[in-house]
Order: sequence, then structure tokens, then C-alpha cells
Amino acid sequence: MWVTIAQFLLSLSILIVLHELGHFSAAKWFKTRVEKFYLFFNPGFTLFKIQKGETEYGLGWLPLGGYVKISGMIDESFDKEQMKEEPKPYEFRSKPAWQRLIIMVGGVAVNFILGIILFSIIVFVWGEMYIANKDVKEGIAVSQMAYEMGLRDGDKIISVGDKEFDRFKSGVLSKEIIINQADNIKLERDGQVIDLAIDPTYIKELTKFENRNEQLIHLKYPAVVSHYDETSPAKAKEAGINIGDRIIAVNGKQSNYAHLFQENVVSAADSILTLTVVREQDTLAYSYNTMFKQKQGLVQRVLGRDAIMKRRIGFWIEDSTKYYDYQKEKYSLLQSVPKGMSLSWSFLTDQLKAFGQMFKGNIEVKESLGSFITIGKMFGTNWDWRRFWYMTASLSILLGFLNLLPIPALDGGYVMFLLFESITGVKVPDRVMEIATFAGFLILIVLMIYALGLDISRMF
Repeated sequence: MWVTIAQFLLSLSILIVLHELGHFSAAKWFKTRVEKFYLFFNPGFTLFKIQKGETEYGLGWLPLGGYVKISGMIDESFDKEQMKEEPKPYEFRSKPAWQRLIIMVGGVAVNFILGIILFSIIVFVWGEMYIANKDVKEGIAVSQMAYEMGLRDGDKIISVGDKEFDRFKSGVLSKEIIINQADNIKLERDGQVIDLAIDPTYIKELTKFENRNEQLIHLKYPAVVSHYDETSPAKAKEAGINIGDRIIAVNGKQSNYAHLFQENVVSAADSILTLTVVREQDTLAYSYNTMFKQKQGLVQRVLGRDAIMKRRIGFWIEDSTKYYDYQKEKYSLLQSVPKGMSLSWSFLTDQLKAFGQMFKGNIEVKESLGSFITIGKMFGTNWDWRRFWYMTASLSILLGFLNLLPIPALDGGYVMFLLFESITGVKVPDRVMEIATFAGFLILIVLMIYALGLDISRMF
């Protein structure tokens, strides 16, 4: 849990500081005074602060965001006394509309640039690991939902909607159905090519919060004990489980594939696990107390799937790299930049399409809404730098997109008013700006509280 929290706070800090630095730098460029620069909010008291020149730099205690207080600007500080005074040359309100517009878009510009840079670094350093779909010779293994959709174990997917399935990626199937409304899957089954129609009701099924981690298809490979996890409370070694054992059942449930083994371990309600294993020519059963009993799935929702696996079984299983040939696509420094731009654009357009689906009613907003609890859990319980930077890049693009929404109190709200002023030549009155900003701020607070309430209710 502490690893998850540390990753989330580090990523959030990077995003906040760089976003606010975008506003700060643009303001300084146009000789606009910045009174405060804060990481995290500081209602009531401040953890740390230091005065440098005209700006107070500080660390707040509430990790829900950060801010820069720019002189002569109506913001979340609602400094009415300053706004009653005559405008001064160094204040935001004294600057031309085009300068104020650049100051306001400075934050989101940094978010988009940061996303591109991070995606570029990721592909440059790690490249892209993938399994060519033609190498999945035994076909796929399917989840219960995929089975209900009409897919079967052993199917070989050719395309999903208009997208060719040339690389095995479980998430592509869900993404094409949800985002691009793919209505058919072309596949090969028993040597015959089949066009499988997809019922559109599965868009809503897949976007339900409880199905957010649903993997419709899996690689087929056995669950074989790789090595013990000495940090786990479960003592598999003492129970008699040996390295090299092939697990075929968990508490009597068939678990001959790795994904079935993981699902059955996570869903097992009792603290006692009975594993049926094949060792050489023998089939054996071993039971041991994991000291970990779930109650109505609460622990699973709080800790997450990976943490449960680690605590419950006391060993690791072999991964797919032993059974499938992974290929690595490498990128030079020059190649990584356009690839980073492509990944950023793809992520952004997916978000736009998802919003479009919400407006159409195909995706319920409630099911897609989550607080910092939902976001934090996406970082995982072990520190993986590739995943950390991928999450940070994705969140940076998302933060830039959300901040551009025309909601007062967000950057997009100010941009909307400034564009109106630039086009008409009529400046929006300060009083109107103040009321709109206050209303927007209330909306955001209500949304944050609602999202947090949803996450807490989901735990129970």
C-alpha cells in the first residue's frame, strides 16, 4: 500500500509542479507578479514556505492539487480586496487579452508537452514488447464475459471491427468495442473464418466499474511454480508446494491455465487454499492457511489483485515469456519523438471518443468516475518505472484535456472568457468572473466529494 501511495504522490507532485510552472513562467515572461507558488493546497496552515523575491513558495498539506496566485487575477483565493483596488501595471488584469490567454494555457501546454516527452522516453528506453498474433498458435483462452459474447477457447482473432489484430493485446478488444464501437470480430475457429457479431449492450457491461479490469482474452499457458515469495504471510514451501509444480486446480476449481489460477486464488473466499498440482507423474493436493480471509470482496477492492496474489499464495508462477516468443521493437532517439507524439495523440483522441460515448449514453458517467483512490491503485503495489512513467504520461495528457474543459475555475473557463474578449473586444466584468469562478469551484468540489464517496462505497 505504501508503495502505491508513494508512486501516486510522486507522480501527482511532478504533474502539479510542472503544470503550475507553465502558468508561472508565462506570467513572468509578461512581467506579471506571482505572489504564491504552492504544491498541494494549504487551507488553515502550511507545511513549509519560503519567500524568494516577490513570490512565496510553499508545500500544502492537502494533496488534491496545487496553485499559483497571480496578482490581479480572480482565482480560488477569491481575494476581493485586491480586486477593489485600481489595476496596477504588474497585475494580470492589466495585461492585454492575448498575454492573459497565453498565461492561462501555459499549464495545459506543459501537460501536453510533458506527455509527449515521457511517451518518447518510454519507447526510447524500453521499446515496445509484443507477441505477434500469428505466434499465438493455440489460440486464445476466454473469460466468462467473452464466452457469453460468443468467443471460445482456441479461437484465433483476425480483426476487431476495422482494426487488424496483428499483435496480441487483451486490452485492444475492449478498447475497440467501447471506444470505436466495433460491432464484429473476425476470427478463425477450427479452420473456418467466422464473423462474430458483438451485441452493443457489452459496451455498458465492459464500462461498469466492477469490470474495469476485465480481460476478455488471455494467453494460454500453465500455472507453474517459479520461486517462493519469502515476504508473503502464506507459507507455500512449508505446505509442501515445490518449484516446478504445475497447478491444475484451486479449491477444486479447474485452474489449468495461469489466468484461471489467478482468478480462482483472488476469488477464493476462505483463508484455506487447497492446490491440486501435477509433479512428474503424480497428482497431489496440498492445503495451507493463508491467514487471509476475504469478506465480501472488501480486501480485494482495497488492496487490488496483485496484492492479494502476493499475500495469499506465497510463491510466484512462471510468466508468459517462457511459453511465447516476445518481439521487441526498438526506437532511435529521432524515431522515439514522433512515436511519443503518436501515443499522446492516440490517448487524447480515445478520451475524446469516450466523452462522446458518454454524451450518447453508451457509457454511464457514474461508472467511469473515480477519485484519487481509483487513480492511485492503477500504479500497482510494486515499483515498476516503466509503468510509473506511462501512468504519469497518461495522467499528464488527461490533466491537460480536463483543464481545457470550459468550466469556470478550470483553465478552460478562463480561456473561454478570454476568447470571448478577444473576438468581441468586450471584457467580461470582474463581478461576473468572480461569480462564475465561485460556481465552477463549487461544482468541482461537489464532483470530487461525489467521486470519493463512490470509491468508498465500492469498497463495501
